[in-house]
Amino acid sequence: MSYRSHADLGGRDGLGAVVPEAEGDALHIEWEARALALTLAMGATGEWNIDQSRSARETLPDYARLSYFQIWLAALENLMSERGLVRADEISAARPLHASRPVAHVLQAADVPGVLAKGSPTERAATVPARFAVGDRVRTRSGAVDHHTRLPAYAAGRVGTVERVHGPHVFADTHAQGRGDAPQWLYSVAFDARELWGAQAQPGLRVAIDAWEPYLEPA
Repeated sequence: MSYRSHADLGGRDGLGAVVPEAEGDALHIEWEARALALTLAMGATGEWNIDQSRSARETLPDYARLSYFQIWLAALENLMSERGLVRADEISAARPLHASRPVAHVLQAADVPGVLAKGSPTERAATVPARFAVGDRVRTRSGAVDHHTRLPAYAAGRVGTVERVHGPHVFADTHAQGRGDAPQWLYSVAFDARELWGAQAQPGLRVAIDAWEPYLEPA
């Protein structure tokens, strides 16, 4: 198996303390705002989808030593390079050196507030009935997969209870591979923390994750 997510860090030891930042303090230096703007503008071209961008970020080999926006920028360079939208010499020179390839959509400055407010809804129409209902006991898929997935490793192979049925949504796993929306039913599944962390877990603590139907089987 060649795919490895460097971003699936939940439940891992040895990563140091989590230091919360002040609410709303997302940008620390000026270039981070530019990195965010570039990522939004290029994402709006339609050259890739949000799950492909997540996959590009989590597979960066130097993920662990990069800051948040360094990860965004490095992934953006890779996405653009793979699609012929920028060349290595242009990245080195930090300026355009070749004629740009046309893209299907261009995000204009005046349209940014409306586009951000609208978002990109992932709900889709149901074509098959839901397999699970609120109250059902389910076990999550175990074992590694050779592609992007939204099932965290700490919850793999664990037993929980369906708390909510969200309806069909774009399936991130196939979406990240460029295989279309492939909508799947999405559920909130709650776990006793001891199921996830063992006896060291705080008594009475419950953890809920959103999980698509292909992640689940009856427990």
